[in-house]
Amino acid sequence: MRDIAIFSGSAHVELADEICQYLSVPLLPSRTSRFANDCLEVQLQANCRERDVYLIQPLVPPVQENLVELLLLLDAARGASAARTTVVMPHYAYARSDKKDAPRISIGGRLVADLLTTAGAGRVLTMTLHSPQVHGFFSVPVDHLHALRELAAHFQPYDLSNTVVVSPDLGNAKAATAFARILGVPVAAGAKQRFSDDQVVITDIIGDVRGRDVIVLDDEIAKGSTVFELLDRLRERGAGQIRVACTHGLFSSNALDRLEAQEDVLEVVCTNTVPIGKEKRVPKLEVLSIAPALAEAIRRIHNGESVSSLFH
Repeated sequence: MRDIAIFSGSAHVELADEICQYLSVPLLPSRTSRFANDCLEVQLQANCRERDVYLIQPLVPPVQENLVELLLLLDAARGASAARTTVVMPHYAYARSDKKDAPRISIGGRLVADLLTTAGAGRVLTMTLHSPQVHGFFSVPVDHLHALRELAAHFQPYDLSNTVVVSPDLGNAKAATAFARILGVPVAAGAKQRFSDDQVVITDIIGDVRGRDVIVLDDEIAKGSTVFELLDRLRERGAGQIRVACTHGLFSSNALDRLEAQEDVLEVVCTNTVPIGKEKRVPKLEVLSIAPALAEAIRRIHNGESVSSLFH
């Protein structure tokens, strides 16, 4: 791993440390300070000249602060004559703003992609985008990973003979089908309609769940509106024990405490794309690390090897 330089923003330093441990390279220091007028300033405190630079920063709350810090990190790397700069963004929060579904509305996913490119991003490494078309918002190469293998490895030791994977909506059905194929179980999906950020209606479940144990698979859980609506439909249709899995565990508005209180929910599984503080962790929560997958992708990008072959 010669001529590589890895820096982290302040959003998820623990994940950056873990990635560097897998790569056996140091996490190089950077400094973020704030002026009296509330503006941020970033300094990379190690040599970047003609080096392959990786900036690790998920867009997690406070999203706007972390986004501006990432833009400044990119600008600093470009000003320091980095040979190539790759943004390692495990969670892209603006991916949910991916279409014009109301009059005169902004499409933040595309705008923020343009900002990152303009600031100096030459490549983006991300994980489980909210929808496939977001990949095309970027005018630079994007390596789009998923966490299906990590999530499946967690459930494979269980007795899955009477289990079905359920996607909350048809938009996530393709990922749920791939996940179910890995586990060797059937798949079902909810018929969902979203009216606002926290108003969701699931009218039906397509597939047989009666008397079966369920693994609910979603890309992210924020307030949990979709998950709780799906739980109601599953109970109405006589489902058995339920486990909930997602890649991005944002868990805002006491979503974890509410899931913990559901007697038929045995477990909530997510990855560490998003930092989850100790004060949020409940007994039913299991957090899986995606640092090995991100580290291997960084190694392959740096050495000019195929990243897509990770999914074969």
